[in-house]
Amino acid sequence: MLDAGTERFVDHAVVLPPAALATAFDRMVDGRSTGGREASRAARPSAAQDSALTHRVRAALLPRADELNGHHGGLHSDAKAAICIAARAVLKRGRLTPEQYALLTGPFTDLGVPAPPHPADAP
Repeated sequence: MLDAGTERFVDHAVVLPPAALATAFDRMVDGRSTGGREASRAARPSAAQDSALTHRVRAALLPRADELNGHHGGLHSDAKAAICIAARAVLKRGRLTPEQYALLTGPFTDLGVPAPPHPADAP
């Protein structure tokens, strides 16, 4: 149900250190007022895709809950939300403008998480 690029993105994002996940979440929150909210709406997947994505992220982060919350209270939940939002953008990249895609994935790609190129940027 999820494409290989989305799975790879999630698999790399969920293993980031707590400080990096906190930074990505903060950047995601900051981006909400500069087009992030609209970009998130545009990247909304089907219910089945969203369920598969959320399950993958939740399953990967659950064993790290104490570690993440020990770094910052609520980081487990914050990280799950930020990764899901960015992964939805990867999954539905064809619906987003290149700017929207960069806004939603940038908090992670700037930390070294690989994301497929936006279709407009693909060779």
